[in-house]
Amino acid sequence: MPLLKRLLAWFQPDTTRPLTQAWLAALWMGLLANWPLWKQLQTLPGINLGFTLAFAGMVIAATGAVLSLLAWPRLIKGVIVLLLLAAGALAYFIGAYGIVFDPTMVVNMIQTDVRETRDLLSWRLGVSLLLLGALPAWWLLRRPAAPAQSLPRRLGGNLVSFTLGIVAMVVLALSVFATLSSTMRNHKTIRYMVTPLNAVYSVSAVGVRSLSGPKGPPVVIGADAQLLPRAQGAKPPLLLLVVGETARSMNFSLNGYARPTNPELAKLPATSLFSLRDVTSCGTATAASLPCMFAPQGREAFDADKPQENLLDVLQRAGLAVLWLDNQSGCKGLCDRVPNSFTAKLPEGATPLPAGLCDGEECFDEALLHELDKRIAALDPARLQRGLVLVMHQMGSHGPAYFKRSPPDLKHFQPECRSNELQKCPREQVVNGYDNTIATTDRLLARSVQWLQTQQARFDTGMLYVSDHGESLGENGLYLHGMPYAIAPREQTHVPMILWVPEGGALAASLKPGCLQGLINQPASHDNLFHTVMGWVGARADVYQPARDLLAACRR
Repeated sequence: MPLLKRLLAWFQPDTTRPLTQAWLAALWMGLLANWPLWKQLQTLPGINLGFTLAFAGMVIAATGAVLSLLAWPRLIKGVIVLLLLAAGALAYFIGAYGIVFDPTMVVNMIQTDVRETRDLLSWRLGVSLLLLGALPAWWLLRRPAAPAQSLPRRLGGNLVSFTLGIVAMVVLALSVFATLSSTMRNHKTIRYMVTPLNAVYSVSAVGVRSLSGPKGPPVVIGADAQLLPRAQGAKPPLLLLVVGETARSMNFSLNGYARPTNPELAKLPATSLFSLRDVTSCGTATAASLPCMFAPQGREAFDADKPQENLLDVLQRAGLAVLWLDNQSGCKGLCDRVPNSFTAKLPEGATPLPAGLCDGEECFDEALLHELDKRIAALDPARLQRGLVLVMHQMGSHGPAYFKRSPPDLKHFQPECRSNELQKCPREQVVNGYDNTIATTDRLLARSVQWLQTQQARFDTGMLYVSDHGESLGENGLYLHGMPYAIAPREQTHVPMILWVPEGGALAASLKPGCLQGLINQPASHDNLFHTVMGWVGARADVYQPARDLLAACRR
């Protein structure tokens, strides 16, 4: 009878005990919230049911071990509720878009805005949160308080439970070691799909980096920045730097794409417009790419955990006027020390934005061009006499709601996906919606060139456009962006870069004939941006590297 009672107790555990709650939560999340992981495993070669079961056991054991350390009466319920809700959300996003959750994704979440968050909401997300998160959380919160237990006894039980979980995980790993090592080596995304351990690790990593990072103002770079002397009577430079969003090079007709996504830019003289076809990004998300592309070190040497000044600071220190205009979620700290504004914040005395350009919550990128002259007139006149670098940060092709990023008259590719749940649309419709956003960027750039042409009496004008990262549109089941760089597909790292150098300008006259045409098929990257802009506007500092200046080899 005692043995029978023990067996019955095993199948009817005391759910008031923190350790029991920890392991029940580990079982629930390990098996159910990881359905995208189990689905992904079944698509991989050499994976059988035995390996999947062993891997599931490893996930449950690891989750239970972590929760065992937190199995204290006043703590465990709150921790489990948070993890259940996180697991419900992650299960949806990983299953729907094929994304992974790593520290970079945490930074993206922190820096996103209401508009971007709204685009990700759907009823299926609500269902996932309800079934995988809210319902088990409701059940857990209804459990009575745990019986009193001495501190040494509870601590000892937690440590034993943690140890047993780790031992179980190791034993299971060793039982399938050959397949496990091969799978982890060849399919690195798997490790970022283990829910909710991916969230625990990623949030902890970001928190540790934030707490351990250097405090105080950013490190000064380019302290010796200055402008090269201009020839007598030469006009000051005006460089328009357009920072694109989520545009991938392969969908630009200028780069060989079969669809006419760049009809306006294609009308410009080929002797003044140059689209570079082999450009690689610094990262796969805005939060990673923007700080890196405005830094002098390049991707390999750049350390996001060590705050420093950026290209805009160096240009301003050299004496130039600098202005950042934003139509997205902000400049990620880049523009904090230079004049900056959002599209919806108009200068004093400006005419209202034209009807149809904004819907009250979001503006099309063309709003970046509205009242530019008045915005520039508000800058320091002495700096303007030396030159101006104007940065426009697009909303561009930001997903998943691509249909919101193009106005009605530019929806040439139909039918387009009208949902933010891309996986529910035929891929052709997803591509149609995305290509309409590229056509919208095309018109912005063409009209930017037209505006620059109106400034040529005062400035020596030019334009440089480059996107921050690319986008997956369903290739291999992946959507959106943000994959860890080491395993990111080319769709997320291959970005467009376009230079407009008007004939007859001082810059064009200083370059060897035909040299820019030779850059079109040469490899380039975000590493070139800082130094190319410095060289373009005639700024110099100790951080300037001519070898990374795309125009340096073309100068006479």
